[in-house]
Amino acid sequence: MIDRYSLPRMAAIWSEENRFRKMLDVEIFACEALAKIGRIPKGSLAQIQRKARFDVERIRTIEAVTNHDVIAFIKCVSEYVGEDAKYIHMGLTSSDVLDTGLSVQMQEACDILIDDIKKLMRILRGKAVRHKKTVMIGRTHSVHAEPITFGLKLALYYDEMSRNLARLKRAREVVSVGKISGAVGTYANIEPSVEAYVCRKLGLRAARISTQILQRDRHAEFLAAIAITGTSLEKFATEFRNLQHTEIGEVEEYFSRDQKGSSAMPHKKNPIVCERISGLARILRANSMAGMEDMVLWHERDISHSSAERVILPDSTILLDYMLNKFIEVTAHLVVNADRMMENINKSGGIIFSGKLLLELIQRGLSRDEAYDKVQAVAFVARRDNRTFRDALLNDDGIRSILSMDQINNIFDFKYHLKNVDRIFAQVGI
Repeated sequence: MIDRYSLPRMAAIWSEENRFRKMLDVEIFACEALAKIGRIPKGSLAQIQRKARFDVERIRTIEAVTNHDVIAFIKCVSEYVGEDAKYIHMGLTSSDVLDTGLSVQMQEACDILIDDIKKLMRILRGKAVRHKKTVMIGRTHSVHAEPITFGLKLALYYDEMSRNLARLKRAREVVSVGKISGAVGTYANIEPSVEAYVCRKLGLRAARISTQILQRDRHAEFLAAIAITGTSLEKFATEFRNLQHTEIGEVEEYFSRDQKGSSAMPHKKNPIVCERISGLARILRANSMAGMEDMVLWHERDISHSSAERVILPDSTILLDYMLNKFIEVTAHLVVNADRMMENINKSGGIIFSGKLLLELIQRGLSRDEAYDKVQAVAFVARRDNRTFRDALLNDDGIRSILSMDQINNIFDFKYHLKNVDRIFAQVGI
């Protein structure tokens, strides 16, 4: 991933230095396990533990000749260890080291993403509480529907992020698996106890069964959880972008004093971060598809998944980390224009209360069809004549003969529509 969208902590997990460090951990732990069962002399193990190290540039130099990264890695480590290096990688295949090390990297990456989500949820919760009673219009089909509050919108996002948190926790559990079972997963040249020991030391579970590799449905689930989370962020960002329309103007991204919105139009304040999040979410979905394609390999293993994973796993975790942190900033500093929200509600002249009027008429004995037609006629008159819904209603003799003024006043009371806000907040744990 390019530096522009990479944050240091996540990028470090996918560095070559960390990748080879995890591989070295696997090799050393395997040697420890082999020493326990008498396959490696204790003295040789001590030498391996003391001397084993690597140099990334040296590995690259060797790989230029061998055209095999794991062999280059082992050769580099062996140069540091000396004669006892013959016990390193004994009975293992390359994927024992690669896949098990990769699982630890995915664990580490997932931990950062989980922390990010928890932080975003705290921000969403605080904003939701702050705007719990900030009335705005709810829209369906982009058209005024009925009143809601901005806090309810944010509470919805908080609840969705709680599901994303659960997904990533499940995904972390699914990928927290290692394998040290040899060339085709039969333990022909290595004891299952070695696998159990290595996995335990790394905080992984041993796969119940494997081929030469861990099966890629695990990695596909990991990438799917990332893609869904990223798409949630795009959903939220798209709503903020829509609400920043000049014609709506209910929320907007924070715009700093020295920030510039357009090279040609100095007046512009654009929702650039939300647009960036929307664009990057597309990459996460594409990467998830590639992860599913990686599930289909020939026989006990081919290498077609490897090249894709070297891109999609780092890029997906790095991008989601970046997106979460950017959306945290957007949400924390979001400009909320409550006055504009109320102004926009009033633009439709009160027809948003038609549903309540419909119910009142039904409760007074009208059939649903008869009540619907009467309310629709009043709404259309109000629009045609550019009158308020209340004025059109008061001038409709048929409805005025059915409802009292108290009942009409009740129809136009926001409290009716917002009476269950506290209950909804409680239901989502806010």
